[in-house]
Amino acid sequence: MDAQKQHNPLQSDIKYLKGVGEFRSRLLGKLGIKTLGDLMEFFPRDYIVRNRSSRVADLIPGKQNSFVGRVTSVEKRRLNANRSQLNVTLTDGTDALYCTWFHFGAWLQEQLHAGCLVWVSGSVTTYRGSFQIVHPELEILDKNSDDTPSFWHNRQVLPVYPLTEKISMNLMRTLVYRAFSLYAEAVEETLPSYLLEKFGFPSRYKGLQIMHFGQDISLIESTRKRFAFEELFYNQLMLARCMRHHHRGSEGINFELKRTYTTVLKQQLPFTLTSAQKKVIREIVGDMTSPSQMNRLLQGDVGSGKTIVTVFAMLLAIENGYQAVLMAPTEILADQHMRSISALLEGQPEINIGLLKGGSYRGKRQMIKDIAAGDVNIIIGTHALIQKDVIFHDLGFVAIDEQHRFGVEQRALLTRSGRHPDVLYLSATPIPRSLALTVYGDLDMSILDELPPGRRPVETIWRNSNKNNLTYGEVRRELKRGRQVYIVCPLIEESEKMDLVDATSVYEHVSVQEFPEFSCALLHGRMKQEEKDVIMRRFKEGEISVLVSTTVIEVGIDVPNASVMLIEHAERFGLSQLHQLRGRVGRGSAQSFCYLIAHPPLSNEARVRLHTMVSTNDGFVIAEKDLELRGPGEFFGTEQSGIPGFKHANIIRDQELLRIARSIAMDIVSQDADFTEDRHAAIGKTYFTNFIKGEKLFMA
Repeated sequence: MDAQKQHNPLQSDIKYLKGVGEFRSRLLGKLGIKTLGDLMEFFPRDYIVRNRSSRVADLIPGKQNSFVGRVTSVEKRRLNANRSQLNVTLTDGTDALYCTWFHFGAWLQEQLHAGCLVWVSGSVTTYRGSFQIVHPELEILDKNSDDTPSFWHNRQVLPVYPLTEKISMNLMRTLVYRAFSLYAEAVEETLPSYLLEKFGFPSRYKGLQIMHFGQDISLIESTRKRFAFEELFYNQLMLARCMRHHHRGSEGINFELKRTYTTVLKQQLPFTLTSAQKKVIREIVGDMTSPSQMNRLLQGDVGSGKTIVTVFAMLLAIENGYQAVLMAPTEILADQHMRSISALLEGQPEINIGLLKGGSYRGKRQMIKDIAAGDVNIIIGTHALIQKDVIFHDLGFVAIDEQHRFGVEQRALLTRSGRHPDVLYLSATPIPRSLALTVYGDLDMSILDELPPGRRPVETIWRNSNKNNLTYGEVRRELKRGRQVYIVCPLIEESEKMDLVDATSVYEHVSVQEFPEFSCALLHGRMKQEEKDVIMRRFKEGEISVLVSTTVIEVGIDVPNASVMLIEHAERFGLSQLHQLRGRVGRGSAQSFCYLIAHPPLSNEARVRLHTMVSTNDGFVIAEKDLELRGPGEFFGTEQSGIPGFKHANIIRDQELLRIARSIAMDIVSQDADFTEDRHAAIGKTYFTNFIKGEKLFMA
């Protein structure tokens, strides 16, 4: 072991703990346990209370429940030559809970007998009027195992840990007990004493032991808040330092508002800017005309007008002799931006707009030369913009669309270019406030929460598939009015593995049987790009009335005449994706409709998603519900660098703790950003040991 690890034993590799070794250390690594400190912070996910007065009547069907009861009967039934069923009846003294296993080892039947006290945990269902758990977790409470330290025998509260293969509950408890027995004195405090006193938190030394060995459930819960606060607090310290760096330490370009190109655009607009757009433009202009680098997140629901706001910022940079870049995650979206921005600037021929995409194509090499020479003012592109051979002449402004689809390091490649260009991050996925504070808390934020004049909210209808005749009749009515229709399916073709409606079958059905008098087309991701472009151009120009597609049309397609979005198997889609799909319609002045076609049976979560879509068009309300259902790690549909993975904090449950942690962190950084005061010694040691790498990544 190196000197540092000898000095701080909690940083030692877990393999050095007695009973672990090389093999078990690899297994523990799957649980995120790599050091002794990781093991001490590997908190139980549940607790068994031996003397708890459990009642069957208090169990909630459809939810995870834990129950302590006595076994009254154990019955093994043979179902066929190769399969048996084990039925165990538990009682609370009044009512019965039935537990069933279809896959079990002989040891289970041997250990269970009438009269023994057991703890079970699992999802409760009802069967023939009684509560039942199928394949519950189980622990026998009145049997002491020889391989468990006597410390655990007869304790009233036992920790229940997440496990992995070949790591038993007894082994995990043994390792935790051993780690604390040997190394508890090495635990160092991470919070200043004045915060511990302010909130009544236990010390880290005491708090860790309460979480593993505590015998008072209420004390365990209050102690959990101490560790949740600690995670949120250091997250907010890092973001507060990053924000301070952006505002003070990162010198940017001091643009001058010359009102040339920007004024011409304002005069030529065929519509009036909303109050929200005007407010956001003022915020952006204020940033760009300051000496500091702009780092601003612009959130706006689908159709709220983020593009026009971005174009005003681009023109401000161009007025000052700089280039402006807009990076999009897909070629479809880049093409859409190219068309819409070119149309907005049609009256200003002196502004040259270029498009740069991946792959090899005619004119790409010349475009790269023109960018380097400064012959292109506005450059729109994909990841191709961050390739090594792309050199900007004088980059002054960067907009990154759907920015959560890019990793932190990818975004940094553009934002490091030239003389610290001003940066505007765009998101059409409304971000819940709690998530925004933990992921983007270092950025200034602007929100477009107002639809352009003339836009009408989309009417959303949830129907089961057995009412397709009614739905298709209403869709035909819209087609006869000259409107266009999207039909979205989860699959391209019929699948033997999944009983889902597919786009190919739906296209054949609607083009021949439902709407034979209207032009129909099929679009999906396996098509060549040229073929997809032709179909989308024809749909945009009105040559195609019904477009049957997969989710390839989720973003980047703007067809104001489209008034119907019909989504097959809507129960299979996440809230964010449903909201994005719905945003493809309602982009004109006509009333638009979104049909959510469900195919029962539906899970409770699917019903909640569909009900949410019907009850609101507010993207931020939908985003909060999506976060609640899916959690922060999957909110954007894919794991992204920069999204936090808290071990103890839950940003939905702990929103008040987050608010408090942010306020305190901001105050500390404003007064003592480098934690040099004696009272911040614990903060400084913890921060510069564990968080400085993350800070450097965010500051890139």
